[in-house]
Amino acid sequence: MAGAGLTPFGASDAEDAPWLALAVEAAGVGVFDWDLATGELRWDNQLLDLFERDRAAFAGTIEAFNEYVHPDDRDRVGRALSVAIASLGEYEAEYRVTLPSGRLRWIRARGRALAGTDGTAARVVGAAIDSGAGTDEETRAFKVLEAMPTAFFALDREWRFTYVNPVAQRLLGAISSDPVGQNIWELFPDALGTEFEWSYRRAAAHHESVSFEAYYPPPLDDWYEVRAWPTPDGLSVYFLDITERRAAQETLERHARRSSLVAAVSGALNDTMDPEAGVARLAALLVPELCDWCLVTIVDGEPGSSGFRRQLRDIGAWHADPDLQPAVDQYAASRLPALQDDAFLFAVLRGADPVLIESGATERISAVLEPGPARDVYRGLAPESAVIMALRGHGRTTGLITLFRAAGRAPFDRDDLDVLADIGSRAGLALGNARAFVEQRDMAEALQRSLLTAPPEPDHLHVVVRYEPAAEAVQVGGDWYDSFLQPGGATNVVIGDVIGHDTASAAAMGQMRSLLRGIAMTTDEGPADVLRRMDAVIDGLRVDSSASAVVARFEQTEQERADGVTRMRWSNAGHPPPLVVMVRGDEGVVDPADLAAPVPETAVEVRELWADQTNMLLGLFPDAPRTESVVSLPRGATVLLYTDGLVERRGEGVEQGIARLAGVLRDLVAEGLDLESACDEVLRRMLPGRPEDDVALVAVRLHREDQPRPPEAGPSDPPID
Repeated sequence: MAGAGLTPFGASDAEDAPWLALAVEAAGVGVFDWDLATGELRWDNQLLDLFERDRAAFAGTIEAFNEYVHPDDRDRVGRALSVAIASLGEYEAEYRVTLPSGRLRWIRARGRALAGTDGTAARVVGAAIDSGAGTDEETRAFKVLEAMPTAFFALDREWRFTYVNPVAQRLLGAISSDPVGQNIWELFPDALGTEFEWSYRRAAAHHESVSFEAYYPPPLDDWYEVRAWPTPDGLSVYFLDITERRAAQETLERHARRSSLVAAVSGALNDTMDPEAGVARLAALLVPELCDWCLVTIVDGEPGSSGFRRQLRDIGAWHADPDLQPAVDQYAASRLPALQDDAFLFAVLRGADPVLIESGATERISAVLEPGPARDVYRGLAPESAVIMALRGHGRTTGLITLFRAAGRAPFDRDDLDVLADIGSRAGLALGNARAFVEQRDMAEALQRSLLTAPPEPDHLHVVVRYEPAAEAVQVGGDWYDSFLQPGGATNVVIGDVIGHDTASAAAMGQMRSLLRGIAMTTDEGPADVLRRMDAVIDGLRVDSSASAVVARFEQTEQERADGVTRMRWSNAGHPPPLVVMVRGDEGVVDPADLAAPVPETAVEVRELWADQTNMLLGLFPDAPRTESVVSLPRGATVLLYTDGLVERRGEGVEQGIARLAGVLRDLVAEGLDLESACDEVLRRMLPGRPEDDVALVAVRLHREDQPRPPEAGPSDPPID
């Protein structure tokens, strides 16, 4: 690949084409334009004349040009073009071409690669002359410099201007209309200590080309793209005014940053169901992109209600300067009581549009603060502009955000308010949703807890119950536990899970729990018979629900009592199997209460109590068969009944979850934890931070009749944490 070229001062786009024609007329310089996307290579008539070709014979491709270049020069010219295209830089080459007559002609070409919309090279434009033409070359070069639309100037070794073309004179005219002969550092003192000085001096000292972008302050007040290279006489410089391009780029970057900010706000709001935590993060997220410091306020009651001041709380405060953070914290802690009735915050709270204070924010807000610490701290923070905006969700104001900017920053504009309106609506809706969630969760949990009573405490058993609600409000409702003594003296333990996860499931759970308890108490029958009667009652009463359940009955004969064993009879209606845990010692099963120290895990045995036959869920068929299984358990054994929320996890089968639970039980018993502590640890180790399903469990430990009873728990005692 090879090519002709452009002067080092180049053209920026198609609008610059007139200077090429001028160059041809004034200096006999031929020009070309190579479109890298289409491959089209366009030559003007002067360049065709230099190569002694007519337009019909020239194919208009880079390959056709390469055919004209002397074979010994093709690689060198091709490399020069490749470097220019790859770097979006200048191209310079001197090479021989073979004319149709067979004679050789030396051509000197200079050019530049121009970027397309994607930032990569799209075109190479340039100019070429007959380098053997001799004496008029300097005149031709001068005419090109005068005609081209790109600013150019030359400096001597003493940093004095020796030449400034008309475009450069126009761009620099705000400082000097005729800079020739003047020292650049004296004429442009604001360039000292900036990229201009550093780059120019580096180019001169190290004899290397430099390129950079830099801003020059008023009266020029523009951004420039500059390229400079050393010459025997000093330094040559061309530059482009890229202020508009920079502004467009900064606008795009600002929109991208703000889109990212809105996304980050959405993520923070959706990442927690705590009604305050997500909104409190707003203060840190909005600083410094939208403001220098910020306060976030939530409204606990109705804005128009009496005593509404007491319902306002500043829950977030952030400053871009860590050294000023204590002052912002102090202001947030003291400002609400200090605000007068006509404060801007209260006007927005009562339904006014956002308040924009473009200037003088220190004085205007100080005027509505009572004298005292809050006003003193605020004046020390000295904001210049401010915005106060409501956070609205579900038709009411749920909070407010107050943003401040210091004097050195532009005041808030319409674009800022649009972004804040978007963020405010998202935050207000999230806060409203979170509060609705808390209200629904508390109602459902209160309903469920009202139905879950404390277990009995018979002589030979210790029963512990736990209930953990789901993280999502709609997931509360279906799980229950129960434990009671039947008239014949047997202890019944029940675990169940109504199909579904909502408040209707909680109501159905209450029905089923009451039905099962009533049947067991009035009939004194065993687990299978109780579940069989449940199916019939569910069908007869048209209870539109089904459930899984395990009913276990712990009983002893006189002989079993003497032998220290308890018989467990259970019936399983489509529920996960109970687990039994025992510590094996030298003389058999050991009561964990008798352990003086933790035991090796190998001494702890965990078994899954699968039923002899698989039985259906409750409520599917009124005459579904129900069977019982029986096992004799020694003193010291622990039985755990649980709902599926304890062992189900995304990406994991129920069998894996049961195996994980067995491992946790083995660890806890080996550690020697009492039953209350062990149940707490089971929930902590088995459940994620935000459980997707509610969980109920009942643990039963068999102990000696003379062993002291643990304190009985009240109906509300089982912890949920």
